[in-house]
This record gives sequence, structure tokens and C-alpha cells, in this order.
Amino acid sequence: MIMTAAEPAMHGGCVAVLAAALAVVPAMAGAALHGEIAVDIGHTLAAPGATSARGRSEFEFNLDLGREVTAALRVRGFSARLINEDGLIPSLKARPQAAKGARLLLSIHHDSVNAFELRPWQWQGQALDYNDDFAGHSLFVSRDNPDTARSILCARIIGARLQRMGFEPTHKNGRRRAYADPAHAVHYYDGLAVLRHAHMPALLFEAGVIKNRDEEGLLRDPARIARMADGIATAVAACLLNGQPADDEPTADGPPVLPSSE
Repeated sequence: MIMTAAEPAMHGGCVAVLAAALAVVPAMAGAALHGEIAVDIGHTLAAPGATSARGRSEFEFNLDLGREVTAALRVRGFSARLINEDGLIPSLKARPQAAKGARLLLSIHHDSVNAFELRPWQWQGQALDYNDDFAGHSLFVSRDNPDTARSILCARIIGARLQRMGFEPTHKNGRRRAYADPAHAVHYYDGLAVLRHAHMPALLFEAGVIKNRDEEGLLRDPARIARMADGIATAVAACLLNGQPADDEPTADGPPVLPSSE
């Protein structure tokens, strides 16, 4: 959900990298100067992922955000390859294969909750379910990726940029997934095929919890989608054009840091 309070504290390195990126981004518009980014639309028409509190498929949410991220990356001087736009990709391994040659693979998803945490309700005559307890974005990387360090760096810079813009992360996934960067809700998920089979840095972005009735509305808002995409693209530019992984990046880990509200 959008926050209007003071911005959360960030690692100094992320702040410096973001500042450098913001200084050069306006000059990047135009031709694809900085290489290609692969933007993967999570799920398919046949297996559309989670269903939102009001009955919309996760794939539709992923497609809306993925298209905006692609457009924002092109403005910043990258060529952006949209993978699985038609929802017909045949397998999980086909996703990183389709990203061959890209500098970064970014897989777009939207989050849900455990089945036992869902509550039933009716929406426009449909029997659906919801959970309003959790909201916010999170990111995932794999230690089986050949460039874990750059994957973590890009994920943490995306998290930092979004928090600077007022987007709130979720720490619900810290209940099951170890942290690569607790401050920015970056988790390890080593077995994810789209990340571990990629031949370039790769990360998976969960934009928000579509089972949350309030956040679902925000995640469908075109202006907010465009703003989030702008933040992601700015952070990707910062990571690839200015950022250098820290020496301890591949082994960064720590205990979950859970907000008092969760």
C-alpha cells in the first residue's frame, strides 16, 4: 500500500546508487543504448495463478505491470523483451531460455496468502475469498543463479527505490523464506526455475497481495501501476549502470525483521 509517512531508512550504498541513477536517467530516453532486459509475465492463460479478492486472475495483473515496466525501461535507454505476453509459454524452463542474451531477467508476479488464511465473502454474486491482513511487495532471488551477487543487488535497489517512493513492503514471506536483505524484503527462493535456470542475473518481483481487498484496488489503478513501473525501471538502471555488488552479497542473510503490525 502507498505510504505517506516519512521514508524508511535504507542502506547507504543503495541511496548512493539511486542518486547516481536519477542524475543520468533523463538523458537515457531514445535508442536502446544499454542492452536488453527480459521482463517475464508470470503464469499463463491455462494456469493463471492466484485469483484476486474480486475474481481477477494474477496473470492479468502481471501483464498490466509487465507492459508498464517494459515501456519504462525503454524510456531509460534499454531494449526490453516481454516474455509470455500471450500467456502461452510452454514451460517454466522456457522462460529463462527466452531471455537468452539479456542483461537481467525480471519476472513479474502478484502475491497471495496461504489457503488457511483466506476468509470467504461474496462479490457481485460470486463466492470468493480474501485476506486483508497482509499487503505489500517483496522480491526473490536464487543462490543457484550464476550471478547471485548482481541478482541481490538489483533486488535490493528495486526495494529501496520503491520504499523511497512510499510503496510498502511485506514481511509475510519471511515466515518461510530466508532473507537476503530484510530491510528491503528480498528473500532467497533457490528452487524457482525461472531464477535458477537463467544465465544472467534474475529476480522475481511480487508487486502486492491481490487477496487483500484494499491493495487489490491499488494494484489495478493505472496511475499507480505506471508509478511502480517507473520506480522499478529507475532501480534497474541504477543497478546495471552504476551499482557494484558488495563482497558479501552472495552470502547475505539474516533473521526475519517483522513489523509490529504483522
